[in-house]
Amino acid sequence: MGIFKIETGDITTYHVDAIANAANCSLLGGGGVDEAIHRAAGPGLLNECRALGGCETGQAKITKGYQLPAKYVLHTPGPVWNGGAFGEAELLKSCYENCIRLAHENGCRTVAFPSISTGIYGYPLEQAAEIAVKTIYEGLEKYPDIEEIIMVCFSERVEKAYKKVCYDSAG
Repeated sequence: MGIFKIETGDITTYHVDAIANAANCSLLGGGGVDEAIHRAAGPGLLNECRALGGCETGQAKITKGYQLPAKYVLHTPGPVWNGGAFGEAELLKSCYENCIRLAHENGCRTVAFPSISTGIYGYPLEQAAEIAVKTIYEGLEKYPDIEEIIMVCFSERVEKAYKKVCYDSAG
């Protein structure tokens, strides 16, 4: 089974086969990590995204990485938190599953993820971390050709939340 790492960093600087983008449904750029990825990738990314016709929440689409060090970008619109009774957990799990499946289908061996939906979409960090960690481990088991998945956290607080889930589930 592949390796799963958790660290704080800037996902746009990672030399991996694919980075996941916490996109909005238009795929045309937004705030947070989405904005950073579009800025770092250059105009080619936006042009390719325009041709994709958007993406449903929980689904994923792949583009080239353009000026990023990553070969591909996996775009996945995460759910907006509305209290948890509107299928948010299933949609968030689906984001990770679909990105990992797309990475596998495109021959990616290394993938970096941001913490999907925990920024302006308001998903409670601890709950999102539990879903992400569990789903990433399941993906590494299902697709042994994926050698490494890195959770790239935007702050030490987020990194600690993800590492706590790993330690709690290992204990």
